[in-house]
Amino acid sequence: MTSFILTNDDGIDAPGLRALQQAVGGQGIIVAPLRHHSGCSHQVTTHRPIRVEQRSEVEYAVDGTPVDCIRIALSYLNLKPAFVLSGINAGGNLGTDTYISGTVAAVREATLHRIPGIAISHYIRQRRPIDWQQASQRAANVIDKLLLHPIESGSFWNVNLPHPDLEDPEPAIVFCPLCTQPLPIVYQCSELGELNYIGEYGQRDRDRGADVDVCFSGNIAVTQIQLWGQTDR
Repeated sequence: MTSFILTNDDGIDAPGLRALQQAVGGQGIIVAPLRHHSGCSHQVTTHRPIRVEQRSEVEYAVDGTPVDCIRIALSYLNLKPAFVLSGINAGGNLGTDTYISGTVAAVREATLHRIPGIAISHYIRQRRPIDWQQASQRAANVIDKLLLHPIESGSFWNVNLPHPDLEDPEPAIVFCPLCTQPLPIVYQCSELGELNYIGEYGQRDRDRGADVDVCFSGNIAVTQIQLWGQTDR
């Protein structure tokens, strides 16, 4: 059995995927999109052939979506992972973002196949660059904790790392619910009559104590997302 399948939606060459690989000590098999697929949600490719490029014994680049990667890993590559890990995404996937995110969709697909998983993202505050070494260390701490934490059948973990300042204390790991508030819906109309989205992610509404509030307050938000209950299997 393979310990982990590692994937993402930022593409196989993204620094966040390398940070995730480092967080698990180089374990597992990378099956990740050849190109950037941020915001693709649970999209699958059925209208054209999908090219799979084997880069090494432990690395495959898939010319498809994150969900394609999981489907191909389990079927064509015949991998049998103990866990699927997706990330580390450059940008938060909090609350309603989870319905849009390709990072989260990869783990959701794994859950549908009865394989547990963790999606990990990193909130970006004020367009500051991410310290990927630090992100890797924090992700390792969370992964170690969650691998030992019981999870209900039909569920997966969604993790969001904060973006604290250097002088801020080390973030705590906080288990919390998903925020129920919508993303900002602000558009600007151009002279051509075209609408451009100008909503500010950091100005979104938040439920007190939910994942957006926890992460924006400087802590690591960990949420269990339930796809079905014990009686729905």
